[in-house]
Amino acid sequence: MKPIKTAILSYGMSGEVFHAPLLHAHKGFEITTIVQRSKDTAKEHYPTCTLARTVDEAIGDPAIELVIVNTPNELHFNQASRAILAGKHVVVEKPFTVTVHEADQLIELAKEKNRMLTAFQNRRWDGDFLTLKQVFDNGWVGRVVEFEAHYDRFRNYVEPNTWKEESGIGKGILYNLGSHMLDQVLVLFGMPESIDARIGIQRTNGKVDDFYDLRLNYAGVNVIVKSSYLVREQGPRYQLHGTEGSFVTASNVDPQEQALKEKKIPGSAGWGTMPEETWGKLNTTLKGEHVQKRIETIPGNYLGFYDNVYAAIREGAPLAVKPEQARDIIRLIEAAYESNKQQKSIKLNP
Repeated sequence: MKPIKTAILSYGMSGEVFHAPLLHAHKGFEITTIVQRSKDTAKEHYPTCTLARTVDEAIGDPAIELVIVNTPNELHFNQASRAILAGKHVVVEKPFTVTVHEADQLIELAKEKNRMLTAFQNRRWDGDFLTLKQVFDNGWVGRVVEFEAHYDRFRNYVEPNTWKEESGIGKGILYNLGSHMLDQVLVLFGMPESIDARIGIQRTNGKVDDFYDLRLNYAGVNVIVKSSYLVREQGPRYQLHGTEGSFVTASNVDPQEQALKEKKIPGSAGWGTMPEETWGKLNTTLKGEHVQKRIETIPGNYLGFYDNVYAAIREGAPLAVKPEQARDIIRLIEAAYESNKQQKSIKLNP
């Protein structure tokens, strides 16, 4: 394995908790540079890396092959474009961009320069979603008629000193958590015929949207996607209903994020596993017999994202997360805001 020399453009939450530990644990990558404007904690955690004080310093290093653009959302387009022009492959933290126009420009630039471009949609590798997709793909609930997904939290305060809580373009819960949830919907069902959305602020003194209720309409399938910061008693995370039965998961979020926060090693023994009492419940008819049982949750594996990035760069393998899919998420987000503005369903062109 020839390690891919990689630069991470920020050492905030996504850099410290997600990208750096995953890249460090993967033999296919070498963390060459981390950008940290004033602190030195990145160097303390990864002594062999170079600590850069500016994005320009990292992008301008000719040794760097891959750049992780994990800065604030509104900077993604500019910095990813600069990295591609400098001859780098690029992973963009979600959301991919803040507008479809930016996404289209970025995709065209990557094609022109023959550079790999993808988005960090790591929650495709959540264990409960992998298990849901197994149930979906195997047709265990029959023809699917409804899917409901929740990503709820209880955070009834406005977190201080973070750009995520400040108003502005590309901010708010739909760009944040919604990017993950809409990606999962697109993986299962593709682009909907229309979307009807309600988005707003529920927390006292909130400045950015902190809840959404999206209804995505397909031929014969109703999809509901919801998220809020004011849900203290949570219900199921996923519900899949079909002509033969249902599959319902617990409220527990995949354990990988917490394990990364606790500095556990990605891919170590027991990584991504969930206890039996949290496994999803299947209640259906299979081959004429009523089946009611728990389905073991497939272990989550965020390293799978970087397995694919390595294979795409070194071996020319197809991307798991194509940039066009990342752009379609932004299409849905823009349509959702238009729907909320007009208080009506918005049709989507194929």
